[in-house]
Amino acid sequence: MERGRFITFEGIEGVGKSTNMQAFASAVEAAGHTILCTREPGGTPQAERIRQIVSAHSDEPMSDIAELLLIFAARSLHVDNVIRPAIESGTWVLCDRFTDSSRAYQGAGRGIAMQQVDELANWVHSDLWPDLTILLDAPVEVGMSRANQRGEPDRFEIEKSEFFARVRTCYLDLAAREPQRFQVVDASRSLAEVTAHVERIAARFLSDSLL
Repeated sequence: MERGRFITFEGIEGVGKSTNMQAFASAVEAAGHTILCTREPGGTPQAERIRQIVSAHSDEPMSDIAELLLIFAARSLHVDNVIRPAIESGTWVLCDRFTDSSRAYQGAGRGIAMQQVDELANWVHSDLWPDLTILLDAPVEVGMSRANQRGEPDRFEIEKSEFFARVRTCYLDLAAREPQRFQVVDASRSLAEVTAHVERIAARFLSDSLL
């Protein structure tokens, strides 16, 4: 059985990951592939409970390392119970965030050494990395303005602009280091323009997958 593909969507808050992931999913499904759309942290019942802990405001302080470990605990459940089995069965998995988020948010944003993040990644999912990562990029003020219109902010969304500036810079650095895997999309444009760009990426990736 042909292996499925693993595509991830990354970016700061408010760049439209979920919406554009659905556009990519529609293109993949139209090409005749079985798809699974999922997210991180989350994707399994236990991982979703961890997501609630990590995202919610609480009177109990959460250290940066506790945050990182919780996210990788959720990722371990997600990879073992959902992502890897689906890919091995031929399903195309589309995921809203993966380890690049940990590099950007907990690494660059929180200041945890990137070596520690990558050691956890190697432990949790070793050889499983995305075949394609779409980085939806927009200036921090644009992303946060959009995110603030969605309702009550979670524990990450209340961070200062300097935090998200570090996150965004890290994402762009990752994309520059791995141009074969990353496709950077200017998400500051209108939704129609961004979605059209994502659909073009999907068409090219589908065509390349047939080779």
